[in-house]
Amino acid sequence: MKRIIRRIKTVFWELVCWKLAVTGYVPSHSIRRFVYRFWGIKIGSGSTIHMHASFYYPHNIKIGNDTIIGEKVVLDGRDKLVIGNHVDFASEVMIYNAQHDINSEKFNAITAPVIIEDYVFIGPRVIILPGVTIHKGAVVGAGAVVTKDVSEFTIVGGVPAKEIGQRQNKNPNYKLGRAAWFR
Repeated sequence: MKRIIRRIKTVFWELVCWKLAVTGYVPSHSIRRFVYRFWGIKIGSGSTIHMHASFYYPHNIKIGNDTIIGEKVVLDGRDKLVIGNHVDFASEVMIYNAQHDINSEKFNAITAPVIIEDYVFIGPRVIILPGVTIHKGAVVGAGAVVTKDVSEFTIVGGVPAKEIGQRQNKNPNYKLGRAAWFR
């Protein structure tokens, strides 16, 4: 019986994620934001998710205020995913908080939360893996694979991501501004 209930829940969430994927093709931030919030994504004031986003288990995803999420992102809510205020994601960023234990005889799934603090910039096609915290003001360069925490105001890049510099502005207080209308 437990197996049947678990399967029904899985199918339910797969249908929700499909509805969210279809919603991602609607060229209106307001409509997308309404649907995303309806299905449990917590989205702060002034935040925007551009078109073609993919989600897993949206009820575990929280996005702060004045945050812009670029096109074709993947946001994984199989564990807690928290994105802070004034965070800027470029296109095609993938954040995962679940993966398989390759050393497990049963190839079990393991999860860990991902936290992205305020004033972070994530470049295009970045992959962030489970259990990572990207601290305030950090910058992740294009194409990086983040496997470990990133310190405050640190610039990282590469595969796996390594420190390549420091951000000069240690007291950010900017607003990101308006997102593109039809993205």
